[in-house]
Amino acid sequence: MDGRAVAPAAGTVLNALATGRGSAFAIDLETTAAVELTTDGEVVGTVADRPEADTGLIERCVELALEEYADAAGLTGAVGARVRTDSEVPMAAGLKSSSAAANATVLATLDALEITDAVDRIDACRLGVRAARDAGVTATGAFDDASASMLGGVTVTDNTTDELLTRETVDWEALVYTPPEQAYSADADVSACQRIAPMAELVEELALEGRYGEAMTVNGFAFCGALEFPTGPMLEALPDADGVSLSGTGPSYVAVGDRETLEEIRERWDERDGTTRLLATRTDGTRTT
Repeated sequence: MDGRAVAPAAGTVLNALATGRGSAFAIDLETTAAVELTTDGEVVGTVADRPEADTGLIERCVELALEEYADAAGLTGAVGARVRTDSEVPMAAGLKSSSAAANATVLATLDALEITDAVDRIDACRLGVRAARDAGVTATGAFDDASASMLGGVTVTDNTTDELLTRETVDWEALVYTPPEQAYSADADVSACQRIAPMAELVEELALEGRYGEAMTVNGFAFCGALEFPTGPMLEALPDADGVSLSGTGPSYVAVGDRETLEEIRERWDERDGTTRLLATRTDGTRTT
């Protein structure tokens, strides 16, 4: 049996490294996962166009999904799988590539098991978060990023308990600037981030009040300081953008607002080395195809 699913990337409103609470919103960059069930008991993963890529996360997603749901699907014996992901989300760029890969892989596995409709999306999301922790690709568990990717819209979460605090749809456009360098979230200086916990608590308050633009801008300046990223791209987006932040642990920056305003900001960001993308926000989240 085969399954296939796509999951969107996400941008940051609140980085969860400081307090364990985070917020993110889905953007229109996608990761696709295809899963083929086998009877050899082995799970083997590949990443399109990246033969050297670490496949531990996607393999662990399939393993956990099979452990949790194979019996419910009526399968017995040694169930294995071949999983392949193909992504337009840049790796180690702060755009939640791991969360998108995990969500797409989990949902594709459920699709192959033919039980997608029987599993709550938040439960599927939590399974991918468990896999991310097991694979060591996240410092926080990234439930904020994963929930935004799985559900669409903007979410606020408690990553220490994997609790969804709120979700809301938004109608922003998003402008993303990605410098040439990479930054892996698992390598972030957590202790430096924890020292700015009072600022993160303020960001959380703003986010829970629905003041997402202000929240992400405060978050951006605070975490640029903690993680030693330049604030220049943020200053170039202000005061025109509704909000702008370092995304995740960098190096990408994301600004939100109306398209006309973001096109003007893009002209400034295009003068920098790297890539800019003007994207829609996503409200549909991860889905089977």
